[in-house]
Amino acid sequence: MRLYSYWRSSASWRVRIVLAYKKINYEYVPVNISPSHSAQHEPSYAEVNALRQVPVLEWSHRGELTRLTQSVAITEHLEAIHPSPQLLPDEPLKRARVRELLEIINSGVQPLQNTAVLNCIKKLTGDDMAIDWARGVNEHGMLAIERHVSTFGGRYAVGDALSMADVFLVPQLYNAARFGVDLTRFPRSVDIAARASELPAFVAAHPDAQQDAPAKAST
Repeated sequence: MRLYSYWRSSASWRVRIVLAYKKINYEYVPVNISPSHSAQHEPSYAEVNALRQVPVLEWSHRGELTRLTQSVAITEHLEAIHPSPQLLPDEPLKRARVRELLEIINSGVQPLQNTAVLNCIKKLTGDDMAIDWARGVNEHGMLAIERHVSTFGGRYAVGDALSMADVFLVPQLYNAARFGVDLTRFPRSVDIAARASELPAFVAAHPDAQQDAPAKAST
């Protein structure tokens, strides 16, 4: 099994957490999607992912090369084929609450501040406006996230058991901090993400721990 990934890609980070949590061995294939490299736009990568994004999970399925894109599809597939340890609750409404928070992050926040969008904003308005845009998007999303975890969270994002919601929450907090959001306004989200981040799988999946991370990832 191979994972095409970029160290700071939040979508790739989600998949790395699930792979580590379920103790699934894989080969890490770095794809440098930073604006200075844009390796995803190399012609050969179009064969891997026509949308030219990460992550991509690749493996042999019934003797055939199989690829799966999009972090939600990948993480749910991994949950289906490796159901233990569990990351989606059995109770239908609680499972829906997990997916609700997951989609607030995946659909409502992350696409609006990803590399491709910010590059377009920079071309149109400049670097400062791109950062302001990303900060605003994250602040708006964090308001919804904080309300969700305050209503439905417990020890973790939805109830007291670790779930896919936490897998998506931790990278989201990282992104918000990266763009200068004042996280003191979102204490429940910060507390839950900090608790999850201490787990070995989350430590192993952190951007700074990846083979393609710069020596000082914070810069």
